Amino acid sequence: MAADKQNDAKLSSLDENKENSPDGGLGLEILQIIKESQQQHGLRHGDYQRYRGYCSRRLRRLRKTLGFRMGNRHKFIGKKITVEMLSDSRYLLLVLMEAERAWSYAMQLKQEANTEPRKRFHLLARLRKAAKHSEKLEKLCESPRVDAKTKLEAQAYTAYLTGMVEFELQEWKLAMEAFNKCKTIYEKLASAFTEELAVLYRQRVDEISPNIRYCAYNIGDQNAINDLMQMRLTGGGGGMMAEKLEALITQARTKQAATMSEVEWRGRSVPVKIDKARIFLLGLADNEAAIAQTANEETKEHLYETLLAECRDTIQAVREELKSEAKQRERSSDADSSKVSNLQFLHSYLTYIKLCTLVKRNESMAHTLQAKLKEPEADENKRGPRPQDLIRLYDIILQSLAELATLQGLEDDHTFQKEVSLKTLVYKAYRCFFIAQSYVLVKKWSEALVLYERVLKYAKEVQSKAKSLNNTLKDLPDVQELIAEVNAEKYSLQAAAILDTDETAEVPSQQQVKDNTPLCKRLETFRLDPALVGKQPNLVQFPPDFQPIPCKPLFFDLALNHVAFPPLDDKVEQKGKGGLTGYIKGIFGFGS
Repeated sequence: MAADKQNDAKLSSLDENKENSPDGGLGLEILQIIKESQQQHGLRHGDYQRYRGYCSRRLRRLRKTLGFRMGNRHKFIGKKITVEMLSDSRYLLLVLMEAERAWSYAMQLKQEANTEPRKRFHLLARLRKAAKHSEKLEKLCESPRVDAKTKLEAQAYTAYLTGMVEFELQEWKLAMEAFNKCKTIYEKLASAFTEELAVLYRQRVDEISPNIRYCAYNIGDQNAINDLMQMRLTGGGGGMMAEKLEALITQARTKQAATMSEVEWRGRSVPVKIDKARIFLLGLADNEAAIAQTANEETKEHLYETLLAECRDTIQAVREELKSEAKQRERSSDADSSKVSNLQFLHSYLTYIKLCTLVKRNESMAHTLQAKLKEPEADENKRGPRPQDLIRLYDIILQSLAELATLQGLEDDHTFQKEVSLKTLVYKAYRCFFIAQSYVLVKKWSEALVLYERVLKYAKEVQSKAKSLNNTLKDLPDVQELIAEVNAEKYSLQAAAILDTDETAEVPSQQQVKDNTPLCKRLETFRLDPALVGKQPNLVQFPPDFQPIPCKPLFFDLALNHVAFPPLDDKVEQKGKGGLTGYIKGIFGFGS
């Protein structure tokens, strides 16, 4: 709701400054308003439903502010905005929000149509509705009351939504004409206005360029596929265009996969009979080349994830074939079960590709983090990368290498095992180096020095083993650079340790004594104790220790020693005065 109020304030400021336009007419920053609204209300994360809800609330507020109510709660009365009503730019905004609400609903349905195909019909209806509202906005902007810039933006907006409708209907020629019109208008506007607005216009041009190339390809322009591939490398064509581009690439590979029959790896030719594996292996070289050419880290990460997802799906398809092959072997009781079959070797090859891709991806992320580590922190409040983050990446790399060494069919390939062992040593050295740096941050100098020595040990071991495997070191980080960096870090560490020792020696020894005696028991001794001004000063011992004390009686009987009790001799039975005489006295009462 706070963002809604900010938009209201911005629009009111636009209304106040509308006389400042060159021709004195009404003005509306159409592209700027929709871009800011989309970024603030869900489209930053692809949440079209949230943005649609914002458009509905915005429409309700605008109608209430303008007094343009569509009936009451009991009855709907439709009203149309006419040219004669254009006394306020908010009437134009009302139509714009109606178009945006219909467009966002269509995009929400497009996300849901992947699992529910029937929603595609509703999607097309909402897109047509959005295009209809945009045409209405364009007609209203033809009024002489509206300035020229707003007229051009309304035309470009209408062309964009019309192109989206035709694109969904696969009317490639009409869609291409609409997108070209939109692109031309925004390019002209970008060259005529300030840099802030020009950036927005160029962004819109970059968004629709992949759509134009895709339409050109479907019309018959074979050169457009190269442009689309280049846009994929630069990260262009997001959203639904990215899905169509991936489908197009898969379709082109499927046509070429029919000519592929086998693949050679580690000196063994393996027939490839599974279509999914053929398509994946055919596009592997293209994917790796695309990753190598990409300079943008975000795009490179996306390409790595795409390649890994395709590799996992292919491995799953091969596993299903392996299950059926295992059942056939059980039925035929094949005696030579120890020999690795072609399908098992293909599974090992695909697993090798997946693990190597994981290693390269994590190594790329590690290089990016290393570059950020060397940069000074611009914002103190924002947490930057730390050596611990790199340790985690190298842990994953070492885990992938451990899995590589256990691949089925390569147990007796000594060259392969030596290569994996060499790579493991290299990444162990780098992991150990960043563990040492994490110890340096907490001033554990001796531990860090020992770890630096171990890094040098690993590096020298790599250099001694690499003489027979020179080709393997081409894809690995340079160990010589690591040795030079470790030597420099060792000198820095020793200097820091000496400086830290000097600082400690300057402090008086009485301050370094850790004494937990409370202040009340050492008042005669002066000592600077920083804990006394902290949150938990050691002033007195609390709770106090238990001390033994005499038991206190519950009742003090002080009068007992001074009381004289009456004699009780007559009550005590007298021995020797019994017999018949006493019995008779007792009967007649003489004894009482």
